[in-house]
Amino acid sequence: MTRIETAIPGVLILEPKVFGDERGFFMETWRRDGHAELGVPPGLVQDNLAFSRQGVLRGLHVQYPHPQGKLVQVLRGEVFDVAVDIRHGSPWFGRWVGVRLSGDNKRQFWVPPGFAHGYCVISDEALFGYKCSDYYHPETEFGVRWDDPAIGIEWPLTGPPQLSEKDRNAPCLEEIPEARLPIYEGGPPS
Repeated sequence: MTRIETAIPGVLILEPKVFGDERGFFMETWRRDGHAELGVPPGLVQDNLAFSRQGVLRGLHVQYPHPQGKLVQVLRGEVFDVAVDIRHGSPWFGRWVGVRLSGDNKRQFWVPPGFAHGYCVISDEALFGYKCSDYYHPETEFGVRWDDPAIGIEWPLTGPPQLSEKDRNAPCLEEIPEARLPIYEGGPPS
């Protein structure tokens, strides 16, 4: 697997080695020791799978004080996936990194704990899988508005996105009290 650095330290794009021929392909999607060497913590504890249609936007989601790092990938279709640094005191606070993930490019994206995460579906439909570094704690989950002008994410949308009510009503980052935000503890996130 190849590690690709992004503009925010600790947010990583991973390209797996794919072995293919006329019959199809084989690749490792998770190897604890190999991913740990690339910067993904070995203690991932929960797998999730989501199916969405074109124009669906999910996010920006975060969980604190039980922050979840997410190793995400698309099994079928294509999405534009985003990580936003919302760690209070971080030099990258409010900055975002986006990447296209697809069943064709087979890339993975590591979204560290302390980051808001979201994605929009570009293809007709997408099957999206991710591993989490902590269990889901619904009582600690909240969102950041997907179109917060201070963040300025350049979503590749062709029209208004399909949003859940929760995502439609999420506050802008500046409206979230500092006590609700993860704290930057120096150095790249892990």
